[in-house]
Amino acid sequence: MGQIKAAVAREFGAPLVIETVELRAPEGREVEVTLDAVAICHSDISYADGIWGGTLPAIYGHEAAGRVTGLGPDARGYALGDRVIVTLIRGCGHCSPCASGRPVGCETPAGASPITDESGASVVQAMNCGAFAEKVIVDPSQLARMPDGLPSDIACVLACGVITGVGAVVNSAKLRPGQDAVVIGAGGVGLNAIQGARLAGARRIVAVDLSASKLEDARAFGATDTMLADTADPAGELHRLIGRGADAVFVTVGAIPAYDAAPALLAPSGQIVLVGMPAVGATASYLPVDFAATGQGMIGSKMGDCVPARDIPWLIDLWSQGRLELEALVSGRWRLDQINDAIADTKGGAARRNVIVF
Repeated sequence: MGQIKAAVAREFGAPLVIETVELRAPEGREVEVTLDAVAICHSDISYADGIWGGTLPAIYGHEAAGRVTGLGPDARGYALGDRVIVTLIRGCGHCSPCASGRPVGCETPAGASPITDESGASVVQAMNCGAFAEKVIVDPSQLARMPDGLPSDIACVLACGVITGVGAVVNSAKLRPGQDAVVIGAGGVGLNAIQGARLAGARRIVAVDLSASKLEDARAFGATDTMLADTADPAGELHRLIGRGADAVFVTVGAIPAYDAAPALLAPSGQIVLVGMPAVGATASYLPVDFAATGQGMIGSKMGDCVPARDIPWLIDLWSQGRLELEALVSGRWRLDQINDAIADTKGGAARRNVIVF
């Protein structure tokens, strides 16, 4: 057992509380990672606000990077001191999704949380990570190595925002060279979907957002065209910009109006890729006859259908070549005791990713 500092959610919608909690030693094949940095994702905020339900007390945080400082007796593949990126994608390796190369759909539940508070009560290790803390204990399937030249406060965004955006394009949609893409939402995930479309060889990449400044960001990340989300006739504007509808429309925000607007932007045989996650119970509407008549489709994309051991090294290599932007994704750096301020800044909408640096 060891004591660490962590930001604990005790009440939905309330500020996180910095507490000293107990983290047990790694067991079995588990790996202990002392964190250097963790990014704040909108998913963490949604959980902490109670939008998706869950159990409290809990420690959120799932975009992290650090060094291996402990190994369970059966741990293999990592050594003390290894620099690693920590993701929430935990794969057992033997269930049907894992055996099919899709660990994001692993059907084997995680075991009991390794975290307790000072009273001895269990604290939920949210999203298999609990990374708003100085240390985590995770399964090795959640890790990917990172080179010494990649700083942790930049590398951590690879754990979710980058793989979710890029992966939605290359893994989920399988966008082909010459096809056209629309990305609704130019936040952290949306900017990476734009990068993914550029890497996939898209002909035109149209960014859609309510914020003109975010659309400027989108162009810096590879958007060829931009459109304000409150345009009176989005389908007509899209045809004016690129001459047709899109082969893929990526909805990277959890806003129902974005989901309602997406079908009108599709070309025949195009598909909507559902990336952003609305609140539980929120519903969108569409006309099934249009999808049936034009051969259009709709697909969900969880964490970009990423396989960490395959995709993160590829993305790191692209970064090392100057073909993937990471540094510009980080908007601000904060201490753990400033986490509530960092969350408030993220809610303000201007931040790409705020990072807690330990």
